[in-house]
Amino acid sequence: MKLKLDKKKPPITKSELLQVAEIVAKDKGFEKNEVLEALEEAMLSGVQSRYGSNKNLSVKINRSTGNVTVNWIRRIVDKVSDYDNEISLVDARKVIKDAELGNDYLEELPPVEFARSMVQTARQIINQKLRDTERRYQFKEFSNRIGDILIGIVNRIDFSNVILDIGRSEGVIRKSELIPNEVLKIGDRVKVLLCGLNQEPNVPLLQLSRTHPDFIKKLFSQEVPEVYDGVVTIMAVARDPGSKAKMAVHAADPSVDAIGACVGPKGIRVRTVSDELRGEKIDIVKWSDDPVTFIVNSLTPAHPTRIILDDIEKSVDAIVPDDQLSLAIGRRGQNVRLASKLTGWSINAITEKQALELKTKEQTPLLELFKNGLNIEDDVAQCLVDEGFITISEIADTATEELSEIDGFDSDLANEIHERATSYIAEKFKTLTDLCKSENVSDELIKYDLISPELLELLIKAGMKNLNDIGELSSDELLEISAGLLNKSEAEDLIMQIRSAWFDK
Repeated sequence: MKLKLDKKKPPITKSELLQVAEIVAKDKGFEKNEVLEALEEAMLSGVQSRYGSNKNLSVKINRSTGNVTVNWIRRIVDKVSDYDNEISLVDARKVIKDAELGNDYLEELPPVEFARSMVQTARQIINQKLRDTERRYQFKEFSNRIGDILIGIVNRIDFSNVILDIGRSEGVIRKSELIPNEVLKIGDRVKVLLCGLNQEPNVPLLQLSRTHPDFIKKLFSQEVPEVYDGVVTIMAVARDPGSKAKMAVHAADPSVDAIGACVGPKGIRVRTVSDELRGEKIDIVKWSDDPVTFIVNSLTPAHPTRIILDDIEKSVDAIVPDDQLSLAIGRRGQNVRLASKLTGWSINAITEKQALELKTKEQTPLLELFKNGLNIEDDVAQCLVDEGFITISEIADTATEELSEIDGFDSDLANEIHERATSYIAEKFKTLTDLCKSENVSDELIKYDLISPELLELLIKAGMKNLNDIGELSSDELLEISAGLLNKSEAEDLIMQIRSAWFDK
């Protein structure tokens, strides 16, 4: 019978350990010490399989000689209960005369030969350790680059998510961050915006986007020297990715044409950015700190003739010529929607005719109230409405001198209107007092300074008996009851004023 040759591979030598560490460190761009720490961790698994995984063991590689030291670490105790991790003070002092309770006792064990047959297992541990270390380096490197444009090469596509190689790191463009209908193929070079970093270890580190509004800002910064140098500032961007975008620009120096700088000679600069965004149309408008001017600019290519602002609701009625309504709204409402995003105001585009109808609809109840309550003509009632009065109480509380300053009013008419308003309120208050008695409404509600007689009447009809009933309403519920006498902010303030008294009791 023939004897089989022993093909067992010899163990790795001390010098080879240091050589391996040096080669890997150079190849991966790490410190040699980090590689040696990974090797120590890999060797520890072999040591534990030989001496027992319950023992507290450590492996150290001498950084100069390559010598491997294996230590069994046990705590010195008075009475041993865990023989794997404890040693008695008596036994410890047989070796170390000045051993003390609570100290660690290190016993050096024969090192396990790091045989070549263990390389595969060790390599897996080392590779994982190196991947973790590399990810930490990459995290540190890219944490200061969030918001920058990166260029990557498409490596693979997983469930519509595109994975890019960017240097030694990987990034992911999720489907929602891709321009709609954009088709990327493996090997394509792609510009992306770095939006964030993933903390999870088993996913690509870099979170990338091609739909983020800041992507346009950075692209223009690359193409327009004035933007890069800060001469022109991009103040806001709103996008429907792949379709249309609006961008507001501003130059502190009035002599600089901010829009012209971004458009470029013969439109070359804006066209370059548009091509990168797969033909996305970009409207560049002039930014202004005046809301009216900014809103008018944002609605380009339409040209509003009037803007009616509601500062409380942060909403706007933009009135445009009849033939420009479709321009202002845009296809499927895109133009007005992007203008709203750009300015931060909720914009409603309407024609002159629609504005007149809306105004008439809103004013009709007030005109009827003033005409019937004060027994005045249509034109006088219209003057009061145009002046901004919405209740007869407001007219009664206004000095006759102020009323006489209204266009078309003189002192005699102002006095007459004031007297009629005062009489109306007195009569209304008497009627409401009788109503409150019949409806068991509390005196505190009748006498509350912040509630006008007109509002009080509406509150009683809505079933409010006292201030607590109002305090328990939501602002939307109170708005509905007030029938236009209060705006949202006033409704919220009234409710909070009433509720504040609850905490004073």
